[in-house]
Order: sequence, then structure tokens, then C-alpha cells
Amino acid sequence: MKNGAKLIKIGAAWLLILMLAIAAAIVTISVVNAQSFGPQRTVQNYLDALRAGDGAKALGLLNARVPAGNAAVLDGAGLAKSQESIKDVSIGKPVDQPNGQRKVTVSYHVNGTELATDFELEPGPSHWLFFDSWTILPTTLPTINVSVVNATEAQVNGVAVNMPGGKNTFAVFYPGNYEAEYHSSLFAASPVTRSVSSPMASVPAVALATGPTSELLSQVDATIHQYLDGCAKQAVLMPANCPMSAATDNRVVSPIAWSIVNYPSISITPYGGKWIMGPLTVKAQVSYQEQNLFTGAVAPVKHAEDFGFTAKLAISGTTVSVTPVVSY
Repeated sequence: MKNGAKLIKIGAAWLLILMLAIAAAIVTISVVNAQSFGPQRTVQNYLDALRAGDGAKALGLLNARVPAGNAAVLDGAGLAKSQESIKDVSIGKPVDQPNGQRKVTVSYHVNGTELATDFELEPGPSHWLFFDSWTILPTTLPTINVSVVNATEAQVNGVAVNMPGGKNTFAVFYPGNYEAEYHSSLFAASPVTRSVSSPMASVPAVALATGPTSELLSQVDATIHQYLDGCAKQAVLMPANCPMSAATDNRVVSPIAWSIVNYPSISITPYGGKWIMGPLTVKAQVSYQEQNLFTGAVAPVKHAEDFGFTAKLAISGTTVSVTPVVSY
């Protein structure tokens, strides 16, 4: 009897150990499921792929369809840059949805603005019989429309892109921050940024307002200065091919001297697919002595006046040509 009781006690102890082991295994599987195989992990893996610039992995995890458009920022440096402004990322706990689905909300800041992105996930096949898998419900990537004035190229997140006819559409991942700009030695457009937080986001179109760079304005300004200085060297009342002129009914009895009081302000604007210069105004002063034909008296003349003219601008690559136009 004593041996039987002893065997029962031993069996009970082993049974207790087995039950504790099974309970521990269940707890372990539950913890591992939540931390490594839960819906949050799928979302985290997707965000990690975005930060790494791994577009193929991100696209696979998102189960997204790529719409028609330019794919320049769907991979590599352009994609990785879209994540640089995303700070304070927090992945929320899964929230139950109909049909066994879960919703995971990611909160973050972009340039000081608080935003959030929702991910809808559904259960996938189990791994090794015990571990769950979660798949993001299929969606379509959003797009950003970009246009640029008088240019056929631009930069999006630092990536050079073609702009046929000055326009293009770019497929983008979310969440992401995208910056479009244009710059060359002669023309540039200030950066415009768009934050995309969901596939259904209505992203305002980007219109890059291209204008002349300080280098171009300085180059044109120097050419106009040189032209007007050449006009001022002509010691006649009406310098040839120049905007300024003077007249008198008396006899000029001294050398004629022109001087430029104020040079024109240079403005260059787009028009009809070309670049045109705005009307120019120079203030010039003429000085000489004249003799009155009736009295014979000699008196000095010093007269300043505004004179208007235009100029044609021709640009080929980085070569700039300026042709003043004077109408009499």
C-alpha cells in the first residue's frame, strides 16, 4: 500500500509538472505571438522597410497595387528620404474589427504636425501550427501630381525625375513626406512639401513656380549695364541704337556728355513656354552747353529723364543672350 501511495504521489507530481509546462508553453506562445507574429509586428516590418528604402519589401507587406505614374520614389534614396521627417512614431494596440480583422493605428509627427495612419489587417496562415500571421488588407498606393513651369525635369526627394510637358504623376508610399523642387544654374523653384498619411488621402497637387536664379539676374543685369554704358559713351544727342535721346532748338557749343543715373530693374517671367524680360526703364542725364540763336547767350544744360526700352532673352543650355530693342 505504501508503494502504491508513493507511486500515486510521484504521478501526481509529474502531472503537475506537465500541466505547468503546458501552461508555460501556452503563455510563451501567446507572448511570442503578440510580440513577433501579431498585427503590430507586420506594421513594424512595413515601417522598417520604408526607412530602409526597400520598396520591394514594403510593397509586398502592404499588398498594394501600384497605379500608373512615375515610380522614382518607390525605392532607394527617394523612399528612405520620405521617412526622415517622420518622428515620434508610436504603434498602437490592435483593435478588433468585423470578420476577425484588426486595426492598428500608427501615430507620428511630421515637421511638428501630429498625424496618424490606420492599417487594416486580416489573419493569415499559421506558422509551425502555433504562431499567427497577419496580412495588411490590399490597397492602392496614393499619387502626387507635380507640375513645373518651363522645365522638363525636377527633383522629388532629391531624385532627378523627368517632367514631360512640365507635368508628371508620382506613386508614393504612406506614411511619407515628399518634397518636390527644381533648380539649375539659371532657374529654380522653391521646394514644396506634401505629407501623405493614407491611401485615400487627397493630396494637393504640387505646382513648382520656376523663376530666374540670382546668377541669371546678375548675368542679364551686367549685360544691360554694359549696353547702357556703351550708349552713354556716345557724345551725341541721340546715341545710335540706344533708348535715350535729347533735342534742342539752339546750337550745341560744347561736348555732349551722357551719364546713367539709375539702371533698370531686371525682371524675367514665363510666358507661352518661354522666358521674357519685363519692360526696362533707364534714367539718364545729358549735359552740354548751348548758345541761344537769337541772343547769342551761352548756358549750361543738364537734364535727366526716364527712357523706356525692351530686350529679348535667348537661352540655350547655360548660354544666355540679351538683345536690347529700341523703338523710335
